Amino acid sequence: MNRYNQQNELTPKALIYRIVITLAALIIVCLYMPRDEQQTYQFDLGKPWRYSQLIATYDFPVYKSQETIQKEQDSILRYYEPYFAIAPSVGQQQIERFKTTIAAQKPAVIPANYVDYVTRKLEQIYSRGIMDTKDYDLMQKNHVSNIRIFAQNEAAERPMSQVFSHKTAYEYLVDLGADSLHYDLRVLRKCNLNDYITGNLTYDQEKSEESRKDLLGSLSYSSGMVMSGQKIIDRGEIVSPGTYEILLSLEKEYAKRNTSKMQSHTVLTGQFFYVGIIILCMSLYFNLFRRDYLANTRNLLFIASMPVIFTLITAFLVKHSLLSVYIIPFAMVPIFIRVFMDSRTAFGIHVGTVMICAVMLKYPYEFIVTQTVAGMVAIYSLRELSQRSQLIRAAFFVTLASLLVYASMELIHEKDFSRLDYRMYIYIAINGALLLFAYPFLFLCEKMFGFTSNVTLVELSNTNNELLRKLSEVAPGTFQHSMQVANLATEVANKIGAKAMLVRTGALYHDIGKMNNPAYFTENQKNFNPHSRLSYEQSAAIVISHIKDGLKLADKYNLPQIIKDFITTHHGKGKTKYFFISYKNQNPDETVDESKFSYPGPNPFTLEQAILMMADSVEAASRSLGEYTEESINMLVEKIIDSQVEEGFFKECPITFHDIDTAKEVFKEKLRTIYHTRISYPELKKKPEGATEEAQTGSTSK
Repeated sequence: MNRYNQQNELTPKALIYRIVITLAALIIVCLYMPRDEQQTYQFDLGKPWRYSQLIATYDFPVYKSQETIQKEQDSILRYYEPYFAIAPSVGQQQIERFKTTIAAQKPAVIPANYVDYVTRKLEQIYSRGIMDTKDYDLMQKNHVSNIRIFAQNEAAERPMSQVFSHKTAYEYLVDLGADSLHYDLRVLRKCNLNDYITGNLTYDQEKSEESRKDLLGSLSYSSGMVMSGQKIIDRGEIVSPGTYEILLSLEKEYAKRNTSKMQSHTVLTGQFFYVGIIILCMSLYFNLFRRDYLANTRNLLFIASMPVIFTLITAFLVKHSLLSVYIIPFAMVPIFIRVFMDSRTAFGIHVGTVMICAVMLKYPYEFIVTQTVAGMVAIYSLRELSQRSQLIRAAFFVTLASLLVYASMELIHEKDFSRLDYRMYIYIAINGALLLFAYPFLFLCEKMFGFTSNVTLVELSNTNNELLRKLSEVAPGTFQHSMQVANLATEVANKIGAKAMLVRTGALYHDIGKMNNPAYFTENQKNFNPHSRLSYEQSAAIVISHIKDGLKLADKYNLPQIIKDFITTHHGKGKTKYFFISYKNQNPDETVDESKFSYPGPNPFTLEQAILMMADSVEAASRSLGEYTEESINMLVEKIIDSQVEEGFFKECPITFHDIDTAKEVFKEKLRTIYHTRISYPELKKKPEGATEEAQTGSTSK
């Protein structure tokens, strides 16, 4: 059985979570997949027709393109004449008000001939009509050349050039022109002419819209007819612009004839089964090989979110015809899964996501091949992420691989460089640039789902980190012990395929609780052992408390939960054997309360935690050896690890006997290297006073 698949039966609550999350992902994906205007054929302008001869099976019109229709609408709307109602009384009222105001002035300021001149001009303005500024600007914006002015059910056409706005009416009033010899502009301005200009034309929306609809109704939306039995195109023929319009028209007609509520439900049913089968395959993979991922609800949510998010983005672009789906960085999926989980899972989720998205596209084959290769390259080039430069390198290789794969498939079909679609290569290049945003998104995933990436582990394992620096100052012996344990554990992790960076970081922090009472631990003691003044129970309690103290420090410095687990499991549920055995020897007839000498646990439940437990015990015990020979080191390693196996410390973690044997060999080799014997250097003897060199060394002739 797979080491990651050894798990107890799921609780009913966990099983319900699995089902709910899976069904929610299935429903969300299917609901947002496009179901309108399904493509009957796949074709592109200027490319060969890939199917057999196509013959029309019914009559249908050749619909004009949207651009053509828009141009014709713009052209016909040049003759559009909005309707305005004129109010004759408005002009009469304003003229009478003007005369009354001027006549009331005492003494008279405005001569009588000026009054007649303004009256005449106002009559001309109001007879032609004054629009509100808003309506006038709208007519100018829409390039309306003529309007229809009606009164008492009679309408007359009038050019917009003859209609006034408030501004142009005033300008007309004060424009003396040929009359400048007879009238003075300064006198006219004293009349406050602006007060007598107001709109007398009102826009009639109902009549105007009817006129607009009548004009547009005369427009034909088709440019011809295709008769039943008529040949449309044959295999290998190039799709010309005319044929392209016919094929698009055939699709529209097909959609009109076949779209119904029942058929929409049929499409939804097909999509539901298709997506359901892919999700089922993913579920079977996890159930067979990585059941440990599904034991954690956050893991399950993270895994389910990948196909859902990228399917929704794809559906949005396809439904609204925005850009190309090749611009979507699908390679983020295997990058995210690989960084937080493993390569095989990353590839499986990526392929499933690509398969779901492909069903929405015109050319699913090219899409599947290109994105599958991109995912494989992403997984291979980013086996671990600890530096930003690694992501840049991965993005480069993914982009290069995608370009080469897509180009090769185009050449197979087109057989000519000049017929390649260069826009697609621009989209793929943009895809590579967007892939760089995986770095900040990884940080977001860490915070949302409680993961710990290698980037975070690298930051935590920096010995200049505040907590580790404090450990080296307060408990230097413990710090050196932690460094040695980290080196041993990392070597074992590399040999058996565990997460080396994780176990190294866990090893550096596993004993931080010793900072509260550093002198009570052997590696920090000099000439005095404070345990000599304490009872065995008190000593055991102090030693055991470094687990609880370590968790408090971990909370204070916001260490991830995965690092806290190393603090609680590196002794498991073991005992402080020195104090326990010493107490039993001192009180042979007394029943011992073993809980006073036992660590709170739990026992290791991951491969990395098991490695740390072995490395911690072996490194600590190796310091007590009287002599460092190959035999003594081998015996020590075998004894310690075998006792841990016998006591059942590794029953709950996915470690095999082969892994344990490999770990033993690594520990033996490393300890022999660390504690190798050195030769004694000879001391230089001094010559006795008065002795000659010949007397000391002997005659050279003998």
